[in-house]
Amino acid sequence: MRRIIIPILTLLIGLFAWNGEASAFCGFYVGKADTKLFNKASEVAIARHNNKTVITMANDFKGDAKEFAMVVPVPTVLEKEQIHVGDPALLKHLADYSAPRLVEYFDENPCRRDDMMQDRMGAMKSMAPAAAEATRKRDQVLGVTVEAQYLVGEYDILILSAKESAGLETWLTENGYKIPSGASAVLHSYLKQNLKFFVAKVNLGEQAKLGLTHLRPLQIAFESPKFMLPIRLGTVNADGAQELFIYFLTKQGRVETTNYRTVRLPEAQEIPLYVKDTFGDFYRDLFTQQVKRESDRGVFLEYAWDMNWCDPCAANPLSADELRGLGVFWQENVGRAGKGFMGQAPNVFLTRLHVRYDAAHFPEDLTFQETPDRSNFQARYILRHPWSGADECTAATAYRQQLRERYEREAQTLATLTGWNIGDIRKQMNLAAVPTVEGKKWYQQLWPN
Repeated sequence: MRRIIIPILTLLIGLFAWNGEASAFCGFYVGKADTKLFNKASEVAIARHNNKTVITMANDFKGDAKEFAMVVPVPTVLEKEQIHVGDPALLKHLADYSAPRLVEYFDENPCRRDDMMQDRMGAMKSMAPAAAEATRKRDQVLGVTVEAQYLVGEYDILILSAKESAGLETWLTENGYKIPSGASAVLHSYLKQNLKFFVAKVNLGEQAKLGLTHLRPLQIAFESPKFMLPIRLGTVNADGAQELFIYFLTKQGRVETTNYRTVRLPEAQEIPLYVKDTFGDFYRDLFTQQVKRESDRGVFLEYAWDMNWCDPCAANPLSADELRGLGVFWQENVGRAGKGFMGQAPNVFLTRLHVRYDAAHFPEDLTFQETPDRSNFQARYILRHPWSGADECTAATAYRQQLRERYEREAQTLATLTGWNIGDIRKQMNLAAVPTVEGKKWYQQLWPN
């Protein structure tokens, strides 16, 4: 049986360091856009400090587990203790916590001079073993060495080294791995960097013993001065663009790419109220528009925040134990007194990057760097409910007159962000039925009674 290689991205990593101030956003959280909105989506979490790196890899592989295999370039021969099967719930919690979100605000009575309103507005700115001697001799002919082999959870793991890419490609093919056309050049580039290859496949017997019906994330821990993520194997046999979500857990601050542009998504935009029922469609189309604007070569920042807190929260911050499960090793001495807000672990900063990539637009692997930026950022979109009271005052009259302009701005913003038809948006908003002054007919505004 040929095993389909799932070339999830894997990594050679670099460094981090930062400072910054926090600012609050406020608002009432009402929804999030999760990774399931996107097809062919892989998720990688990277916990890193002082060249020590723990990578958690997941993917959306669908099909027979015996068809699954993963090949990942790694900087060194990994010992068994450096490989672990992770808990998928941890990645889900991380994804939920950092997801783009929808919040809503409610306008105050304009006739009241409320200091709380001013405060709020200010805050908003703010593989299988070798069987016989014949097999080993064949490996030598091909220049491939099985450096190590392990059974970890439900996975058979091989660590391979090779002298040249053609031999490695032949070895993988002869051992039941379906290598896509064009892989040789990519494999050669990794061999020139003296990389090894981490190869994983599902051990069906162990999977059955464990009673599992899904593929759990794989985790590896290693040390390397390089800070990069090999993605090119993921483009060799792809039948379209791939979605990749990368979650960085660092001690000091935000992570960005160095060989592609890191772009902050539009945020804090006010959009029409009806989008509440179609927020997933909204965000998917918004992201596609941003990809087009960057000529399909951008890497997008969706979230950057200190793990101690959130505002508004799409999910609770991860606990110290959960973060440790994702590889945050520098919290090992944290006791009760050393924990942060709501009992969370301090000194963990989360960066979430989202990239849609293919071979034509991403010919290089992703490389990263830390920055001195610790400021908060989230892809946050706002629904603002109008005040509908009957109070009369000069401020209320002005407020009602400005509502139509505000609705039109929201319509234009939605069209710009998503590429949706402005006429359809206005129709959904029923703008033609909005009176110039809320609650009065047009002619009742002409003359005072």
